[in-house]
Amino acid sequence: MASAKHTISVKYKIKKNDTVMVVTGRDRGKTGKVMRVLPEAGRVVIERLNIVKRHTKSSGGAQRPGGIIEKEAPIAISNVMIFCDRCNAPVRVGIKANDDGSKSRVCRRCSEVIGND
Repeated sequence: MASAKHTISVKYKIKKNDTVMVVTGRDRGKTGKVMRVLPEAGRVVIERLNIVKRHTKSSGGAQRPGGIIEKEAPIAISNVMIFCDRCNAPVRVGIKANDDGSKSRVCRRCSEVIGND
């Protein structure tokens, strides 16, 4: 019996350019801007956080020199929370329907609209 691969589409409330705070792990308490969201892996890449060193071999001469490169590694999306500027704290996010039928993300603490959806 052949089994078909099913891909589950998960929608996260964290998006690119959101300001988030890391709530667990090595970088706990630090805030940064989301550079990429990797929904299939359930991870996010945050600017200047979770820095790792990668040893790279040079390829192409001067185009890609070898050496030790520092870059941001993905963090599990469950380990970060959206940072509300008005509350000045990490908050949970809710969805609110607008009068025109569109939806907005809102802070659960202060009901402030998050981002520019």
